[in-house]
Amino acid sequence: MPKVEITVPEHLEMQIIQLVEQGEFVNRDEAIEDLLSTGIRAYKTSGPISDEDRAFEDDGMMGHEDEYVF
Repeated sequence: MPKVEITVPEHLEMQIIQLVEQGEFVNRDEAIEDLLSTGIRAYKTSGPISDEDRAFEDDGMMGHEDEYVF
């Protein structure tokens, strides 16, 4: 399997660590792989965000550009 190196904001790293500690994933590598795969599948399903959809983008924001509340 190819290796990829990424840099993520600290708040995302903390969320990944919490998921592992809660037993959602066996380890950090599994969490990142699964979350990335899920995100890619969701992106393929919904596609890129249109300008019209961007008007509603701020509704779920919690102070971070890449953090949403569901």
